Amino acid sequence: QVQLVESGGGLVQAGGSLRLSCAASGTIIRLKAMSWYRQAPGKQRELVARITSGSSTNYADSVKGRFTISRDNAKNTVYLQMNSLKSEDTANYYCAADKWVITDTPDYWGQGTQVTVSS
Repeated sequence: QVQLVESGGGLVQAGGSLRLSCAASGTIIRLKAMSWYRQAPGKQRELVARITSGSSTNYADSVKGRFTISRDNAKNTVYLQMNSLKSEDTANYYCAADKWVITDTPDYWGQGTQVTVSS
């Protein structure tokens, strides 16, 4: 069992930056992939960024060029650097992990951290 704890959310002005962290209770090196999802009120949850065990990454079109996902295996932590934030980035951000296979329904989820971007 892997427990995920997000941190780093908060209130920021449009154009600003935030860095989210996701600390795992166990080693992340064997996990197939780790991802950041977000869900805004009244909207469906969406994949924001994913990084695989081989460090391949993919991003939602809406965040490409602005967000960067990275991992530190020694610290069992995944990061999401968010730059040039927009009001439409406001959402609850969740860290998730796929154990063996990458799916749309990861095996492990964090509790979420709120990001609010004021315009």
